[in-house]
Amino acid sequence: MATPKTTRRKSSGPKPVRQFPWVSALVLVLVAGAAVWWFFGAAIGGYTAVGTAYGAKNACSCRHISGRELGSCEDDFVPGMAMVFLTEDEDEKSVTATVPLLASTTARYREGYGCVLEGVE
Repeated sequence: MATPKTTRRKSSGPKPVRQFPWVSALVLVLVAGAAVWWFFGAAIGGYTAVGTAYGAKNACSCRHISGRELGSCEDDFVPGMAMVFLTEDEDEKSVTATVPLLASTTARYREGYGCVLEGVE
């Protein structure tokens, strides 16, 4: 006796959502970044605070005491300070050193005191 062939009907329910490979890669990068920040966040914060303070103080002294151009003051940086950027406010006689998104420090020239870091007590 022969059995009749049955045809399968396609399900009319919702189709499964397919994730794109870049979503998984993005999640992996975010998790890795969070892990690095959790392990090394305090050290990164300390190094950026010290680096911007050093950069601001030395660049302020270079600019307002020695009278050099701000661009030449970056030549005095020690190796590893490539992420420290300098800006100057000539009216205030101050130089600000910044590591983007992490730290910023300003040093201001004061007559009789030289260049003094702001906010440091």
